[in-house]
Amino acid sequence: MVQEQLVNRGIKDPQVLQAMGKVPRHLFVESALADRAHDDEPLPIGERQTISQPYMVALMTEAAELRGEQKVLEVGTGSGYQTAILAGLCLNVFSIEKIHALAVKARAVLDGLSYYNVAIHIGDGTLGWSEHAPFDAILVTAGTPELPRPLIGQLASGGRLIIPLGDERSQVLKRFRRTASGLEEEGLGDCRFVKLLGRYGWPD
Repeated sequence: MVQEQLVNRGIKDPQVLQAMGKVPRHLFVESALADRAHDDEPLPIGERQTISQPYMVALMTEAAELRGEQKVLEVGTGSGYQTAILAGLCLNVFSIEKIHALAVKARAVLDGLSYYNVAIHIGDGTLGWSEHAPFDAILVTAGTPELPRPLIGQLASGGRLIIPLGDERSQVLKRFRRTASGLEEEGLGDCRFVKLLGRYGWPD
């Protein structure tokens, strides 16, 4: 998976590649789909949600530019797979999941793998988690038509916000970097995510 789907498609950060090779992806999918866990495609995880394809997880993680001491906000815990990748690359992950059943399941898998630097909150991810702001990086793992304003306010100086922006059918993965003069925007490629539901996303 790492060589064929990540290295061959341009993922270069050795720490990201190491993390992707270390986390047992098959534990984050339904047991019936375990033999497809490393395929180059998203897979259903229940509640009309998906686990992103490995390449997209690696691309978003690499864009976050994590070096071990940062504090990260993840919007959309889902299965907890992206959470685990982040947890191995930063100091603390604060992850928000709107669907209770997914949050509980993700917490159990993460605890089983001893990822204790992860806090999971059940709620509206578009509001962020102001009690722990500012964040060095924010990853949004669902698509939204516009940038949620609270997340901008919770981004640290120099911080990176990675988010899919677009309509219900397709988005462009964007990276926003907070600078002294405002937000710098960079497109990272086309993508397709489930909808981000919440006050500053799609209506629930």
